Amino acid sequence: MKLRPTLLAAALLTAGVAHAGPTTVSGSANGLSWTAASTIVGVTSTATAAGGGDPRYFAPRSQYSGVATLIMDYGAGGQFICSGTLLPNQRSILTAAHCVSDGTNARPLSTSVYFYTGNNPDNITWNQPSFAYQVTNYAVHAAYTGEVIDQNDIAVLSLDKLVDWSVKSHGLYEGDDLTGKDFNIAGYGARSDAGGNTGANLGTGRLRQGDNRYEFRLGDADFAGAWADILGEPASQIEHTYLSDFDNGLPANDLACNIAVDGLGLPPSAKFCNTGRGADEVSSAGGDSGGPEFIDDKVASVTSFGLTFGSAWGDVDNALNSSFGEFNGFVPVSIHRDFINANAVPEPATFALAGLGLLGLGWNRRRRVPA
Repeated sequence: MKLRPTLLAAALLTAGVAHAGPTTVSGSANGLSWTAASTIVGVTSTATAAGGGDPRYFAPRSQYSGVATLIMDYGAGGQFICSGTLLPNQRSILTAAHCVSDGTNARPLSTSVYFYTGNNPDNITWNQPSFAYQVTNYAVHAAYTGEVIDQNDIAVLSLDKLVDWSVKSHGLYEGDDLTGKDFNIAGYGARSDAGGNTGANLGTGRLRQGDNRYEFRLGDADFAGAWADILGEPASQIEHTYLSDFDNGLPANDLACNIAVDGLGLPPSAKFCNTGRGADEVSSAGGDSGGPEFIDDKVASVTSFGLTFGSAWGDVDNALNSSFGEFNGFVPVSIHRDFINANAVPEPATFALAGLGLLGLGWNRRRRVPA
């Protein structure tokens, strides 16, 4: 595809950090310049209940108890927050690789995992009452590069013990093509006291949820490889990444439509041009990284990054802050089912059967060595 001779200034933001300091990269191709940085906001306020937050974004424990808070301790590099999802074996957490890796073998000194057990939407998850666990093993996808946009930004964390059975677990969504599908997103990231017109301006640690729609995949045939040129990354590294935009109901801020039609010269279509889910629409923000996007209560993708092309293309305030007119990026589980299943510790029933077999053969079980 030949790109229009227009300068698009793009800035990228991961929805959470796993590094002691931000990693920023930039580049340009075919007249498009971009900047990437490794660093749930609703249409209305996602503040605390006491602060006037809209209750539509609160996350009832009966439905969201399996969305975990992850606190990574990097020693002198500081502590960082991400989100994750409890898998059906009650001992594994699905999250983003960038929460626990920079693309090398380095890992956090420790990672604590919390599940809130109360019903107060304003409670910070690691405060009581909550269940707390420690990560004993980090399985980071071998093809993860550490780049901000990477379809292999996914990891499975093993816990020191089984999570209490009162905590809900989630299986993997079985569909492959997410384009045009509605999803529900949840996480412990930054919030807003004014909604999408302002973007994230409140702290992390309180679970929020909302809805959005997968607009397209970076490797869709419509684009003829254009996104690899724009971002300066191999198509094989980004082609399965999905984007959603944060709409306010106005065509002027419909980023997906503006980029596809005015930026890339594609004909208008419902695939790109729609103005959102109304007041239920949300965007991810810093700290939501690794959290789930649910379809039918199954995990369809993992929150990975955020992206803006500036006010000329729909961003309401020309800043990368989870405001209207920005993209969110997601890693689909469909391309990683084998990796996830191979690295999730066996379910409890499997443990019991394996134990009986080993005893019958006179073998000793060997404990997995922590990373």
